[in-house]
Amino acid sequence: MFDLEEAVKAIARQTVLCVGDIMLDDFVYGDVTRVSPEAPTPVLAVRHTATEIGGAGNVARNIAALGARCIFVALIGNDDAGLALTNALAKLDGNVVPDLAVDPARQTTRKVRYVSEHHSMHLMRADWESTGPITPHSEAALIAYAEAALPQVGAVVLSDYAKGVLTPRVIRAVIDGARQRGVPVVVDPKGHDYRVYRGATLITPNAKELAAAVHRPLGSEDEIAAAAAELVQSIGCEAVLVTRSEHGMTLQVAGESPVHIPAYPVKVRDVSGAGDTVAAVMTVLLAAQTPFEPAMRAANAAAAVVVGKRGTATVSLAELRHRVLPAASLAPEDKIVFDWSVLDERLADWRRSGLRIGFTNGCFDLLHRGHVRLMAEARAACDVLIVGLNSDASTRRLKGPSRPINPAESRADVLAALEAVDLVVVFEQDTPLELIKRVQPTVLIKGADYKREEVVGHDVVEAAGGQVVLVDLVPGHSTTNIVRRMTTPAAPAPRVGKPAAS
Repeated sequence: MFDLEEAVKAIARQTVLCVGDIMLDDFVYGDVTRVSPEAPTPVLAVRHTATEIGGAGNVARNIAALGARCIFVALIGNDDAGLALTNALAKLDGNVVPDLAVDPARQTTRKVRYVSEHHSMHLMRADWESTGPITPHSEAALIAYAEAALPQVGAVVLSDYAKGVLTPRVIRAVIDGARQRGVPVVVDPKGHDYRVYRGATLITPNAKELAAAVHRPLGSEDEIAAAAAELVQSIGCEAVLVTRSEHGMTLQVAGESPVHIPAYPVKVRDVSGAGDTVAAVMTVLLAAQTPFEPAMRAANAAAAVVVGKRGTATVSLAELRHRVLPAASLAPEDKIVFDWSVLDERLADWRRSGLRIGFTNGCFDLLHRGHVRLMAEARAACDVLIVGLNSDASTRRLKGPSRPINPAESRADVLAALEAVDLVVVFEQDTPLELIKRVQPTVLIKGADYKREEVVGHDVVEAAGGQVVLVDLVPGHSTTNIVRRMTTPAAPAPRVGKPAAS
């Protein structure tokens, strides 16, 4: 059985190479309430915008978000979009090492998506791109970067968006160089002729792409498995992983029976970049020498996380652990947030409904009666209650190296199981101030062992017209005291002997 904990430990030690088509993804979000008088088209009242590193860059982002190191080889133009991507990559905390070749004759790919938030749908997309062949000079630069990286990596992913970077010459050089070193190669493919990927370890088409590759429509699981087996044989790869959206995934390993798994039941907000996440997770886990099937199951879980987010999203290691670990039941897990962009969506929904938002926070290492009383009284002061939960690293800094006793995933699960709690948000900072500024709660709740002016964020909340509520504590209930009693040896019982002779 797949040991996720061991794989998690191994992920942070991995370095992988990603080569592919980078692009700038812009998202314009708003509401549609009317039709233009100038033409029969909807009018988007813009509320906010977001910019992300897309295409193969999103694969690199996902690799970094999982805690692995990614050497990223791509091609940009000498333009504003290329500069924006260069600057964005430089902000990824050093986990992405970009080797970007610059071709002044090419336009950096940029895509702008216009999204109706109310209807959760894309209205239109505008593209700027160069689709012609790249120059031999650019090919040579990409190959040189990739060959220099190969001795340092445990796996390679080729992210092909058919924008010109992955030419037959570049693909051949990378796959052959990786095979000479025994390094697995994952390909997220494009086009109809997959023979160019001959010798890759794993190919990850979606069902539509696989149908185009075998030149016939595919409907049933058996038809998909047969087509995948045909592809394994025709291009000499070890396995094909077919992503089938809401129908799950199919894995065909050479010489083995196909494995079909269902998709997780989730609320889909945006499918942009889900294939990038699958490719990233498979690559990192293959670098850690994880077998194909458990790697697929982890990738399936990761995809479920990112389709629940808006835009070109990534999955963190904590989110992946929480989705895969059996302890994370489906009922409370929708109440747990590691990615604050998801928090923003929940807050927007609650504010549109005019709900009174409450906030409290803590480490909640060993949940006891006092905590339960705090949650109940906090919830009575608001319509929805958000609990800020210190991450493991934050708890260690606050409580000492022996804490927490329970990891953040477990602590979040227990809190989410409480009826009084509507959302648990994990934060990495030493204090919840940044999270409080993000939430802007109407009510800030803490225990009465604090004075109002000692409560972190009281000034932020009160300046916005909110209030601070102090809840009486249950005497004798403290996590620190519980831990002390657990770790302090019991006093020896008094010896009972015979009465002394008179």
